[in-house]
Amino acid sequence: MLKNFKGVTTIAASSVATLALTLASGTASAEDTKLRIQTHFSPETLSGELAAEFIEDVTAMSNGEIKIEMFYSSAVVKSAETFDAAATGILDCDMTGGAYQTGKNPAFQFTGDLMGGYSNPYQQMAWLLHADGYNQINELYNAHEMEFVGWWIPGQESLASTKPIRGVEDLKNWKFRSPPGMETLVFKNLGASPIVMDFNEIFTALESGIIDGADAANLTNNVGLGLYDIAEFTNYPGFHSMPADHLACRKDIWDEMPAHHKAIMKVGMQALALKNATLNEVKNAETAKVLAEKGVTLSTWSDEDLAVYRGAVQKAWVEFATTPESKKLLESHMAFLRDLGAME
Repeated sequence: MLKNFKGVTTIAASSVATLALTLASGTASAEDTKLRIQTHFSPETLSGELAAEFIEDVTAMSNGEIKIEMFYSSAVVKSAETFDAAATGILDCDMTGGAYQTGKNPAFQFTGDLMGGYSNPYQQMAWLLHADGYNQINELYNAHEMEFVGWWIPGQESLASTKPIRGVEDLKNWKFRSPPGMETLVFKNLGASPIVMDFNEIFTALESGIIDGADAANLTNNVGLGLYDIAEFTNYPGFHSMPADHLACRKDIWDEMPAHHKAIMKVGMQALALKNATLNEVKNAETAKVLAEKGVTLSTWSDEDLAVYRGAVQKAWVEFATTPESKKLLESHMAFLRDLGAME
């Protein structure tokens, strides 16, 4: 009797152990999410370092279930091609920015950069979090088989230049690297000569004299790109552009992810956004002091020049919003800015 009891117990324990191992193995496989993501930032820039921290956070929160392979410096395809590469399966996610896709629909401009509409990252994040921004952006992204996951906004950018950049007058015939989209329209109207080129071609073009300057990033990331080794002029504080870099993933990949993985990715992006905005604010102030000590000329634009620029931007908004989707997004931003008292 005792033998039978022991035998039953042994068999039961063995069966339970085998079942547990099988379930554990099946669950691990079912719950794993593997993502190949490309960013245009190099690992040496502040944004590149923060992207690496985002991966660490997501890995820790998911207990290793979410595995991310990051391709820095647009290593797989050009920056502007990242969105399509993700949508077609070459990659899984795009960590560049929506404004690169304005050739598909000008509405993408209003998912990335209003070029002076918002004064700081916190205002723009408020639209995303509290004015139905997620759903409005995803109406556009889903139509292109992508899912918008979140923004991270480093703050106002500064222009880098080999010539003085003191105000609107200095923009006359100024050849500079511009991202695609509405920016080319704004700066052409102000007399500049924008040249659209890939993010990672800027240094060589500046070094060879193909361009006089560049709209690349904020002060700190410009230093990481080496731009101030060549360009002796910049502006600070920035005003002209505050692009929101995004994370967007192929929709079928996103839809197949477990609910808790989706939540981790969204919360991870929101944590990245806060860390990014606050750290860049501190770093840019420190960088401004260092650059001034090294002899780089930092110009602060006058209220009169800023008014001219903002007038050109608001005119360009209307000219650029030529599709129903772009008009809807622009109207949403403008209504929110009015509610904030940031525009009339």
